[in-house]
Amino acid sequence: MENQIMAEHLSFHYTDEEGKAVSPEILKDLSMTFQPGSFVAVLGHNGCGKSTLAKHMNAILLPTGGKMWVSGMDTCDEEKLYDIRQHVGMVFQNPDNQIVATIVEEDVAFGPENLGLPPETIRERVDDALKAVGMYEYQMHAPNQLSGGQKQRIAIAGIIAMRPSCIVLDEPTAMLDPKGRMEVMKTVRMLNRNYGITIILITHYMEEAAQADRVIVMDDGNILLDDTPAEVFSHVEEMKTVGLDVPQVTELVYELQKAGMPLDGHIISEDACVDAILKCMA
Repeated sequence: MENQIMAEHLSFHYTDEEGKAVSPEILKDLSMTFQPGSFVAVLGHNGCGKSTLAKHMNAILLPTGGKMWVSGMDTCDEEKLYDIRQHVGMVFQNPDNQIVATIVEEDVAFGPENLGLPPETIRERVDDALKAVGMYEYQMHAPNQLSGGQKQRIAIAGIIAMRPSCIVLDEPTAMLDPKGRMEVMKTVRMLNRNYGITIILITHYMEEAAQADRVIVMDDGNILLDDTPAEVFSHVEEMKTVGLDVPQVTELVYELQKAGMPLDGHIISEDACVDAILKCMA
């Protein structure tokens, strides 16, 4: 299917030059599908395989078992590598590692220039991308003068200018302060809702994951949970068993339930929590 990303019995371990395994299996027979236009959060403690999964989506890593498909293309097909990376853009944790130019607009233009696009098309894409992330007025600024959140939005703009159908963000807010995290998440939600870009967000922040349409929880290379945020976060004990938290609102509901208050364990928003508590008190 066009713009669909699919893992089919995907397995992975690192190998040496002779193809012998030099690590335990990091991904274990994973099968999952990411539909076009969806917003999926992937959770799991360090070492569970979530970043390894992300790197398979634009062929930074290749499966040692099974397949990864991007818009019907096998990521192991070297002839399709260029097309695969046009479909799937990657944003990493540290924005400083992704910025290559000394002027914002030149940095955003880097990708389209490498595609060999004509200058007028590059100009249009750069302007559109900067407007999309709310950074158009900073086009002539030096990136090193920007905040962490602004730098990450510039990194995202550089990906948008390539016109991908999907953006994979590997802990993009991990190095940012709360304001920067909020800026980036607002941008990510807008790209998904307004532009129909598939978003796959790897994060340690449960409040970020709660904004997604779907949450996948990984543990030791396997899929532990895969459902809506409300359903996934209702499994409080299971999440805690694998070293993960739940949103603060869900934690509050969980503690109130243990104290005897008859609340729905699927509450993940503050407003819904307030309404439910008021109804119980009434």
